[in-house]
Amino acid sequence: MGLQKINEVTICPERNWRKKHVSSLKTSYANAPYFREHLDFVFEIFSERLEKLMDLNMSIIQYLKKHLMIDTPLILLSDLGVKGNGNELLIEICRKMGSSDYLAQRNAEKYLDQELFSNAGIKLNFFTPPSPVYPQLWGEFIHNLSAFDLLFNCGPKSHEILCLE
Repeated sequence: MGLQKINEVTICPERNWRKKHVSSLKTSYANAPYFREHLDFVFEIFSERLEKLMDLNMSIIQYLKKHLMIDTPLILLSDLGVKGNGNELLIEICRKMGSSDYLAQRNAEKYLDQELFSNAGIKLNFFTPPSPVYPQLWGEFIHNLSAFDLLFNCGPKSHEILCLE
C-alpha cells in the first residue's frame, strides 16, 4: 500500500482539537492590534464544515494570499498530471510548467541532485529566505512564527513588511 495522497486525508472529527486551536489563538492574540479583524475567519476555519485536510489548508492559504496581497498563482500538483518521486518529480514539474530554473531554499541544497537538474537543462538557484522583523506583542522578537502572527500584529502593513526584505 502506497502513501496516502494529501488530497485524500480526512480531518479527525473527534476530540476537541478545533476548540483548543481557537482557544489557543484567542489566548495568544487577544491583545494583538488586528486579531479581531480576522476572528470570524478563525472561527470559520475551525468549524466542523471542512472534512479534508486539503480543504483546510487551501482555505488558509487563499485567506493569507488575499490579506497579505500575494497574487502569485497557485497550481496544485494533482492538476499537473506528472508522476515521479524526489528530484525526478521536481524536474517533471519544471518541464510541465516550462521552467528553465528551479528556486529552492539553501537548506534543500543537500537533497537536490544538481547534475540531474543540469542534465535536464534546469538551473538550480538557492536562496535563504528573509525573516522580516515586525512589532510583536511580547518581549524580544521571535523569528519564523506563522504568517498569522504577522497578520494579527501588523494588519494591512503586513504586505509592506514582507516586501521590504
